[in-house]
Amino acid sequence: MRFILPLAAFLALAVMLGLGLQRNPRDIPSALVEQVAPAIERPLLDKPEQLLSVQALQGQAWVLNVWASWCAPCRQELPVLQAMSQADQVPVYGLNYKDQPAKAQALLRVAGNPYRASAVDADGRVGMDWGIQGVPETFVIDGQGRVRYRHAGPVTAEVWRDRIRPVLEAVR
Repeated sequence: MRFILPLAAFLALAVMLGLGLQRNPRDIPSALVEQVAPAIERPLLDKPEQLLSVQALQGQAWVLNVWASWCAPCRQELPVLQAMSQADQVPVYGLNYKDQPAKAQALLRVAGNPYRASAVDADGRVGMDWGIQGVPETFVIDGQGRVRYRHAGPVTAEVWRDRIRPVLEAVR
């Protein structure tokens, strides 16, 4: 009898651990999906006198990619974003998150710039409004300004083809 309680506790913990290991940590649900996209209203990386405005983008489906020059997966996804956005003719905008503008501009010069424009979020406040948990993160926003999809992690050709493109096709 004195072994049953510890054995039951051990088995319960083993089952919970097993269930937890089957889940994908990137599949964290976003409270923003199906909600109106939060405002950005931040200066552009290459034109600080201009602001990126979510409201100005209404009427078209678009993609927001949150990135930083210090993020290795962000560097890897830049060519994919550029190729896929051109192939599907979808506007991709960036949110440069907690970064130094000079380093971000240097990265885009070297690696290529897939963004129609990229806003600077040096203090991370816009990222907090969007629920950013880490970079890179990518969102699909429909023509009515609603977030339709969120992807945490780098965008690969497979992610674009299997997850992002179908959402874009559905909201166009």
